[in-house]
Amino acid sequence: MDRYTEFAQSSAGQRIIGALNLPSPPRLEREPKNPAKPLSGIATIGAKDNSAVLQAVAKIVEACGGELRSAPNTYGAQALNSAAGRSVPGLTAGAGGEQSKALVFDASEFSSTEDLRGLYDFFNPLMRRIARNGRVVIIGRLPEDAETSSASAAQRALEGFSRSVAKELGKKGIVCQLLYVAKGGETELEGPLRFFLSPRCAYVSGQVLRVGKGKANTTAIDWNLPLAGKTALVTGAARGIGEAIAKTLARDGAKVMVLDIPPAKDDLDKVAAEIGGVALTEDITDADAPQTIAKALQEQFGGVDIVVHNAGVTRDKTLANMKPQFWDMVININLMSIERINEHLLAKNVINGNGRILGVSSISGIAGNVGQTNYGASKAGVIGYVHAMADDISSKGITINAVAPGFIETQMTAEIPFGTREAGRRLNSLSQGGLPRDVAEVIAFFSGPASGGVTAQVLRCCRQSLIGA
Repeated sequence: MDRYTEFAQSSAGQRIIGALNLPSPPRLEREPKNPAKPLSGIATIGAKDNSAVLQAVAKIVEACGGELRSAPNTYGAQALNSAAGRSVPGLTAGAGGEQSKALVFDASEFSSTEDLRGLYDFFNPLMRRIARNGRVVIIGRLPEDAETSSASAAQRALEGFSRSVAKELGKKGIVCQLLYVAKGGETELEGPLRFFLSPRCAYVSGQVLRVGKGKANTTAIDWNLPLAGKTALVTGAARGIGEAIAKTLARDGAKVMVLDIPPAKDDLDKVAAEIGGVALTEDITDADAPQTIAKALQEQFGGVDIVVHNAGVTRDKTLANMKPQFWDMVININLMSIERINEHLLAKNVINGNGRILGVSSISGIAGNVGQTNYGASKAGVIGYVHAMADDISSKGITINAVAPGFIETQMTAEIPFGTREAGRRLNSLSQGGLPRDVAEVIAFFSGPASGGVTAQVLRCCRQSLIGA
């Protein structure tokens, strides 16, 4: 339990912490009032003229519940009017004017570094006019697809800009993301943009997501129950992050099989009963585990649409002091079991067409950590596996992605020494740890039918943690 954050969010705590100039963790909005319309309030949109993406952007923002506005200095107003098919009002000028719940900037037509001035022109007058827990999304094109070196430089510059904006605004609970959209990927934009405009991405910020061509049919999606009719497997689901993932997928309409080791049976059964799911006790390192899992999925569901590899362990020791069994255990559970299970499920066609495979990595796998050579290797391996597998399974419409959590408040992190625990909580743009549900929301986004254009991606759920940066 993070008592400091609880105190900081109280009236007395805000006064004392403000006077002492200590980190002040904001109170986050994590759940939309209406999942079908997750953006409640004004969305100010800017773009360079002649954008091929802006029409889709304006339509999605309005479908999410946003009230369109152009910038008060009219930057991009003509382009927005054309995309919306009407005259869009400008955000009222002046210090007491309207605040935006979201800023969306379409930089997809930036073709030279000179165009970068547009970022300043749009954002400078708006940075103090974003509501708490607001959302900022920047849209660009893949730098590697640019026709000139100047265009590639301009598109790549969006990454440094978006991450810096995220850090400047983080203390107000505001997040900023960058969406690179491949040419022809505009039809796949709705799912990612909806997620980044939603309160459900509260602990994800400064992230870059690539959107390619896919098979999403968003017109048929019930945004209140986007996973209705889908089936899912979640490993390591008896508690913590795995439990949150199972509950979140069930909330979105999926029928879920939860899996954990036999000693966790009582807790696993409680999770299954709560979500109306199916419990399976199995040690995923057993030689016959893939066959047992495949048989259970076929008997219960006739196949599976979503496979979430969440099960994992830590056995922390510096490498000089690490016993070989600790190395083998962590690599086997965290990485090798994923390979074995996926290989069998795919070979036996247990994963349905247009399915989703998800892995849980870690920021330790991105930057490493003292005493976690085994864990860091296993979690970096998950990222490598995701990147390598994407092309192999794309012919079936199956996507594979991963989430890399930072400091998440779980039973595992509660056992970390006090100093390390406090550093993990405070050294990010929010000055607080995340919750298991924050990781679960990323998994739910990747699992949805509107994420068909997103594969081989890893989203960090760490709110720009400096540990693992």
